[in-house]
Amino acid sequence: MNTIDWIEGTAEAWEDGALGLDERFMSGTDRVSSDLIDEAMELQMISIRLEKSLIADFKALAQLEGLGYQPLMRQALTRFAEGEMRRHMRAAAEQRRTDEQEDRESGANGGADDDAQEASAA
Repeated sequence: MNTIDWIEGTAEAWEDGALGLDERFMSGTDRVSSDLIDEAMELQMISIRLEKSLIADFKALAQLEGLGYQPLMRQALTRFAEGEMRRHMRAAAEQRRTDEQEDRESGANGGADDDAQEASAA
């Protein structure tokens, strides 16, 4: 069994850019490799029109973060979609709790509210 020696601080070195940012060690990918990456990451190309200022903002933020602006946009859209899904799920759960509470309360008074409504309708 082969073991690989762990270099202290490797994760931090990747994160702060000490490793991985030297262009001498970079190369492009061919179309097939790019397609395989897209498939593995379940990426789909889309076309969207955005304000030039928004794109410039994402490019500036991406540079500060040390990544491309498109991955940063993916992260932002993912965070937004996940947050909205959580918000809707919480709202649906709260509505369900409210409905169940109302059902329990109407059942607890033996349908007296229903009887009163029927009497006033007659």
